[in-house]
This record gives sequence, C-alpha cells and structure tokens, in this order.
Amino acid sequence: MARVLTITLNPALDLSIGLGRLAPGEVNRASACRTTAAGKGNNVARVLAAHGHEVLVTGFLGAGNAAVFEAAFAEWGVTDRFVRVAGETRTNVKLAEADSRVTDINAPGATVDDADVSRLADELAAIASAPPDAVLMAGSWPPGLTAPMLERALAPLREAGIPLWLDASGAALETGLALAPVLIKPNEAELAACVGRSLGCDADLLAAGRELQGRGVAEVAISRGADGVLWLAGSAGLAARAPEVPVESTVCAGDTLVAGLMHGRLSGWTDARTLAFAVALSADAVTRIGVGRSDTPAFESLLRAVTVYPVAVEAAVE
Repeated sequence: MARVLTITLNPALDLSIGLGRLAPGEVNRASACRTTAAGKGNNVARVLAAHGHEVLVTGFLGAGNAAVFEAAFAEWGVTDRFVRVAGETRTNVKLAEADSRVTDINAPGATVDDADVSRLADELAAIASAPPDAVLMAGSWPPGLTAPMLERALAPLREAGIPLWLDASGAALETGLALAPVLIKPNEAELAACVGRSLGCDADLLAAGRELQGRGVAEVAISRGADGVLWLAGSAGLAARAPEVPVESTVCAGDTLVAGLMHGRLSGWTDARTLAFAVALSADAVTRIGVGRSDTPAFESLLRAVTVYPVAVEAAVE
C-alpha cells in the first residue's frame, strides 16, 4: 500500500450530540453523545490507515490536551508528527437531529506564531527527505497563520514534487488553489464561492469545476450530499449517486469520500471503481457517528447500489 501524509492545521475534538429536535433556548435531552479526536485530515488518515496504508499525520496540536489525540493515533495505527503548540486543541460541537439536520458550532483553535510555523516547516522537510506518495491538506486554519507562513512551511513538500490533495474552504481553499493541487473536493457552496457566482444545475457545477481546472487544479470532485458526486477527472467527467440509507450523522461523510478517492487512486483502480467505492464508503459514514467503514456486512450491498455514469463536460477554461 501507499505512504501518505495528512496535514490538519486546525484539528479538533468533535463533540457529537444526537437529539430528536433542537429547541433553542430550552433544555434539550441528548439521545447520544460522543467525543472523538478529529479534524478533516485526521478523519481521512483514520480511514486510510484502516485500509492498509502507512499514514503520517501532522499539523498543529495544542499541548494542553494532546493526550486524547495521542491515544487516538495509537489506536488508528498512524504516525504522529504533529507540532505541539501552546494551549489546547479546540472542541467543536456537532448537533445531529433526527431529521438529519446538523448544526456545527466550531471554535477558532489554538493560536500559532512564526516559531510554530518554523517547527512545522522543519517537520515537513524531514518527512520530504523520504517522500510520501501523496499529501492531503484539509480543514481550516488556526488563528495567527497567514498564507505566506503556510507557503513557507509547505515549500519542502512542493520542492519534492509530492502530489497535493486539498479539502478546504474559504481562505484555505483559495490559497491552496495556488499550490496546483491534484484534486480538490468542494461542496456546491464552496465551489460557488470560488468562482464568485451562484450555481444551479449540473451544467453550472461542471462549468465551475472546469474553470478551476483552468486555474491549475488537475481534478475537481464536487460533493452534493444526498445527490451524489460530480467528478472532473482530467478531461473526463463522471457522476455517482448513492443509495438511500438511514442517516445518523453527516459529519464525517465528506472526509470519508476524500479518503475513498485517495484509496482508489493509490491502489491503481479505474476512475469508475474508485468513485463507486468512495461514494459507498461515504454512504456508510452517514449511518454512524464517525467515519465510513468497508468491513461491515452491509458495505458490499451499498457498493452494488451505487450508480456511476459518464457526464459530458466542456473544455477547460484557459
């Protein structure tokens, strides 16, 4: 299997709370409650490690509550290369209601400074000396981090020519586009923000994806929730629809989708097989609190129920 590095600059402890219906301003009774070491890159790392890849994880981790993450990394079987910084890693609250609505309450994270970024750059330089097969950078930025600081930290990986996958939004996505990632995974809202216009039908989404390809992104996987995925893989286009499943939580579905795409690509699968696997894995994720798994009795049925088909796309914008 492959050797992969995931970068989570602003990880979190996810406090996931299940309840029937959120009543603001009132006492709410939870039906389930779970705290998990998370952050988008860490979620992807967990899935990839479960599928046999050698995974290294890095980014910034608050020293005050690092033990929770250290225990999780040991359980997942990933190598901890996180830079410890002052303070505690944030806690994000996910309120999952019975009708599948999820309310996120995300904290800002521990503040980083130039010295922290320099230590991350040193860590990445050491990792790049024995280059991994792929790097994923995912999630938001912590307070204090700027685009020039991040570009300096990533320089060793770029100089080594390691393929970069990107799953981010806002400023993190805009800055990441300049790094010519091999794949990005925006949802519809994130894609619309990137191109600066509203998007409606599939043709609008595909045109926006092609526009980003014209800006140097090799591939664009557009996540559409229950409506599936549109994937611009080079000059070709594929779409996939997931089967209907009972929804427990949608929190890790997007991260699981990215992990599934990476697993397929790193395993040398065809695009169609890769997309079907990733969508089935993401569908499994929404049936549980946590990431998707392919070792469950129901997974093969989910995989057979995924529909993958080609879509016509226009030429990339020059």
